[in-house]
Amino acid sequence: MLQFPAWKIWIVAIVCGLGVAFAMPNVLPRDVAESLPSWMPNKQISLGLDLSGGAHLVVQIDEQAYVDGRLESVGQNIRRTLRAEQIGVRATGIVGMTVSFDLRKLEDIAAAREEIGVIADDFIVVVNDDGTITAILTEQGLEIGLSDAIERTISVLAKRIDPGGVLEPIIARQGRDRILIQVPGYEDTQELRERLGQTAQLSFHLVDSDASYADALAGNLPIGSVLLPSKDPTGPEFYVVESETLVSGESLDDASASFSDGRPVVAFSFDSVGAARFCDVTSQNTGRLLAIVLDGEVISAPRINDSICGGSGIISGSFSAAETQDLALLLRAGALPVPLTVVEERTVGPSLGADSIQAGKIAASIGFAGVIVFMVLCYGRFGLFANVALFTNLVLMLGALSLLQATLTLPGIAGIVLTVGMAVDANVLIFERIREEAGHGRTPYNAVEAGFKRAMTTILDANITTAIAALLLFFLGSGPVKGFGVTLAIGIITSMFTAIMLTRMLSYLWLRHARPQTLPI
Repeated sequence: MLQFPAWKIWIVAIVCGLGVAFAMPNVLPRDVAESLPSWMPNKQISLGLDLSGGAHLVVQIDEQAYVDGRLESVGQNIRRTLRAEQIGVRATGIVGMTVSFDLRKLEDIAAAREEIGVIADDFIVVVNDDGTITAILTEQGLEIGLSDAIERTISVLAKRIDPGGVLEPIIARQGRDRILIQVPGYEDTQELRERLGQTAQLSFHLVDSDASYADALAGNLPIGSVLLPSKDPTGPEFYVVESETLVSGESLDDASASFSDGRPVVAFSFDSVGAARFCDVTSQNTGRLLAIVLDGEVISAPRINDSICGGSGIISGSFSAAETQDLALLLRAGALPVPLTVVEERTVGPSLGADSIQAGKIAASIGFAGVIVFMVLCYGRFGLFANVALFTNLVLMLGALSLLQATLTLPGIAGIVLTVGMAVDANVLIFERIREEAGHGRTPYNAVEAGFKRAMTTILDANITTAIAALLLFFLGSGPVKGFGVTLAIGIITSMFTAIMLTRMLSYLWLRHARPQTLPI
């Protein structure tokens, strides 16, 4: 006997009601939808760049900055390695792709050769007989390093631009040293430029308290120290800090906006390596000032009053609440490996998108009408049930896209049109099975029950395999491919619900009310 409990009827009604509520803002003008109370669904579907227009940027990485950074990093590594073995060196400068040092004692040549060895895979390090040390960045190392820097830059940009993972921006490598960025919905590229322009290189340095501030301003800096500007209006205009990086932002595990003593701050935590290093630094330098440097500027220089071994801390300064949110986002996303320069910038108009949307509406309408006619002609009253489920399926898809703020692209419209055709597959399987069971002499109730039960395995197999393909498109694809995967995956879920639950409920209610002797199918 066909059964459909009252609690299932309530579930179907609630889900359909929520689908209508979340889809409704899409039929309202945008300003009307945005003016709705916050407790009401007021989000409209986000349209992709090909439908709504948006920002188009091409950025170029600073190759010389990458080279300088690698030379400085390897130079610090050489100094640190030799210092640990009591071998003194003096830096003589950076020229081209080479960093050079002089040994203070010629008798340390053999020990230096033994300790340095292979300091980095992309460098050739030579200890000469005259006591000079040269580290040369190879051409192959440069190419591999630039390629890796671009891939890491793309990853950081994706986290900065789309932290929620719903905008679906296009971020792709273009040529040897350029990156294409397309973000839907941005009418002004200035905000995007500001978010991308900050390198967000965070590092911790000790303040050189023995240096003379006046001498530093005159250009007489101690060896191993640099003069950096300060962003803290309550402190000095400049700080003399030791150039050695004690802990870098690469060791950050998380960052979030918070408050301390009523002031906006950024709370951060280190990974295990960074926490251990930070604990050692603060334990060994109690009483000294620790400069927190962001992109070459000291944003805060608190005094180390005690060792900090918990692996967490705060960055305070003259921040507003909005600035702490932005800084926390930048730190969570990670630092850009190299600075970027915008070489191409424009706003893409939505005119093509309007034509695409109109074409998509026409295609969806034709497909929808064709399916409706086909189902009524083939399955009569049950075809009407399937058509109700099909219309509800479209409403649920729109509601889900609005709720998730998933971006609808032109391929996404193709996914919706495809779903219109796929949505009735399950009903066709069920109805054919019902027709077959009725032909074997079963009563209407038993025929409908058997049709839904015996078609279930085939329906699950077909939709699970399609869902796997949709998930692969979403996780492995990008841009338009990802948009197609999103709508296809949502369409599979909603069509399964409407075919199995809604159509079954409508069949049950009709059978209980009409009590037919034969099935009109």
